Amino acid sequence: MMTKAAKCSALAAGIAVLLGACATGDPTDTVSQTPSSAPASSNSPNTSLPYAGAPKVTNPLPASVLSGDPCSTALTPGQVKQAIGVEVPGKPNNLVETVGNGCTWANSATLGQILVTYVTKTHDGLSGVYKNSQPKNPIWRPLADIQGFPAVAYSNNKDQDCTVTIGIADDLSVDVGGFLGDGKRGKADSCEVTAQMAGLVVSTLKQRAGA
Repeated sequence: MMTKAAKCSALAAGIAVLLGACATGDPTDTVSQTPSSAPASSNSPNTSLPYAGAPKVTNPLPASVLSGDPCSTALTPGQVKQAIGVEVPGKPNNLVETVGNGCTWANSATLGQILVTYVTKTHDGLSGVYKNSQPKNPIWRPLADIQGFPAVAYSNNKDQDCTVTIGIADDLSVDVGGFLGDGKRGKADSCEVTAQMAGLVVSTLKQRAGA
């Protein structure tokens, strides 16, 4: 039988792979994806944005809010505790290098996790998610704006995990992945829980922008 520490490590790897797959655009992937219509190395925003039915970001935040390490800029220690029940340091997620900087916070006791990825290298924002993730996920929910920013939730198993992508500009987005802890798994809707976590991230980014 796996120990809780082993399970936690496995879940951390799982959510990292889920969001890391967003960068590949591999049509054989069965997990949530956010591939870019432009090469990941492109530095030029897509001028045709938005597309694929994605909503326009009417009051974008500056790209500078996604600079730096999400482990120190996406959530305060208090917000981490609010999200997963404990204050723990984040661990950089190196599996999403082609998408942008990522960070994972994990509660080793409950196995609850939150992962934040600054999607800065694909330059497709929500449009890439609408084009590629919508047809691949059985659970797809455009959300009410999160503090003025369009967002969508998608998952293969809402009883366990979900990803919420927030468009902070037409060409920039933030992925927030959530794994439910032991007390909520199978009892709560992971997309609703992750949307609440996403709200914490948006609050921090708006503060960084002085908004």
